[in-house]
Amino acid sequence: MDASDLLAGLRPLAVLPHVRDLAIAYVLALLIGWNREKEDRSAGMRTFPLVAIAACGFIQATEHITAQEPEAAARIVEGIITGVGFIGGGAILKGGGEVHGTATAASLWVTGAIGIAVGLSAYDVAVVLCLFTVVTLYVLSRLKPKEKG
Repeated sequence: MDASDLLAGLRPLAVLPHVRDLAIAYVLALLIGWNREKEDRSAGMRTFPLVAIAACGFIQATEHITAQEPEAAARIVEGIITGVGFIGGGAILKGGGEVHGTATAASLWVTGAIGIAVGLSAYDVAVVLCLFTVVTLYVLSRLKPKEKG
């Protein structure tokens, strides 16, 4: 086996759909991360896009081994959901009888779902998830009573 055999599987244009999908996941997650950053939360503009592209990347990286096995694809998705839930759990803080960070944790979970949806080419689902999350974070937060302090 020589170098040309190793490079035969690399097709320059084959990378473009992956870059496109990763960019879509990144931008959709950035809209959510911007809000969390603006609200000075524990996760923000760096974390959310990274979660989305990681979820999308796991789907992309395993698509060749899961293409003919829906059960295998489901296990990959299940692992991503669990992993992102674990990351979100780290954003939840309890102290003084109060719990903080649940919206950030839930937003991280949605961001993982956005990455999965984009990785599976369900762009419509990814956009709707982003839209609902953005509305929840930007609009509904104005209805929340102000903290007493």
